[in-house]
Amino acid sequence: MRHKRTRYQHGSLTIEKRNNGSDVWVYRWREVGNDGRKTQRKQIIGTKRDYPTETAAWKAVEALQLDINVDAVSSAPMTIRQLAEHYCLIELAATSSKTPRTREVYQQHIDSHILPRWADEKIGRVKAFTVEAWLKSLPYAPATKAKSRNILSALYQHAMRYGWADRNPIREVRQSSKRVQEPDVLTPAEVSALLTELPEPSRTSVLIAATTGLRRGELFGLKWGDVDFANRKVHIVRSMVDQVAGEPKTVGSKRSLPLPLMVIEALEAWREVTLYRAGDDWVFASDYHLGDKPLWPNTVLVRHVKPAAERAGITKQIGWHSFRRTLATLLDSSGASVKTTQELMRHASPVVTLGTYAQAVTADKRQAQDRIAAMYA
Repeated sequence: MRHKRTRYQHGSLTIEKRNNGSDVWVYRWREVGNDGRKTQRKQIIGTKRDYPTETAAWKAVEALQLDINVDAVSSAPMTIRQLAEHYCLIELAATSSKTPRTREVYQQHIDSHILPRWADEKIGRVKAFTVEAWLKSLPYAPATKAKSRNILSALYQHAMRYGWADRNPIREVRQSSKRVQEPDVLTPAEVSALLTELPEPSRTSVLIAATTGLRRGELFGLKWGDVDFANRKVHIVRSMVDQVAGEPKTVGSKRSLPLPLMVIEALEAWREVTLYRAGDDWVFASDYHLGDKPLWPNTVLVRHVKPAAERAGITKQIGWHSFRRTLATLLDSSGASVKTTQELMRHASPVVTLGTYAQAVTADKRQAQDRIAAMYA
């Protein structure tokens, strides 16, 4: 059954079989050239797995039609829903420059926060003060509200690039991202007590997180070939998001990091007992998936880290990012230079205060790390 579209070319939507992989939805339409000749066009919308129903596939087509009918749409009213669908199709495609984790976060904010309130609003009728009032009403942390505000702004920037809007009202929206309260940071004694309670390989994963500050996707994206045992360092080449390997968060995130001797010894001990020890095997491989995939970070956190923290008498809220914050705090209090801390944390800024031309040598970074590792011993 064909869905009616009044403002756009109709076209047709069919399913094509594929010998390998899932069947695909194919959209076909006719274009009329300047000479009056009609040309048949077609484009694959996605797989049946991506769009299980015809209704879902037609929604993707509607976003595509905005490109096909640019001249017709440029002067026509458009809703935030239509704009969001087009933005997701173009900017959140698997081929975009955004990491899988970033695409997931953007999609979640659009689906759960932005569309429930703004879906049917015309893009030309949204005002800054109404968006501010909406953000104020949301029961979320300031950082979450700021993220929704920024993504809504990105939608308007997208509309301006296509000529569907001449201004971005969200630029005038005020929303602080300042935390209501500071997140928990662990003391050296608490990290040490936690490590004592943890079984392998959870212990080694937490030890690495607490001494290197690796983000969870980088940590569980490690393969044995990334670890340089001879030179005591690790190369960050990928980040795992929902079991999909992608690029690290930033270019600076790809910097190699030194590893304290305690971490090297823990990794060597774990490699001796794991079934998956080849260079291309995951350091924290999943037995359930026979080593083909790494462990899920949340599974390790819920099943092992949080119960171990409870046994150790730690009442603070612990997540994987807690260890990154803890490292940054301890580096600062241990006397490490600001530049050394920046490079160990692989932060891109602040530029001037950290010294654009200053370079912390590896020895300085290794000494700073070793001091932190010694606190956990």
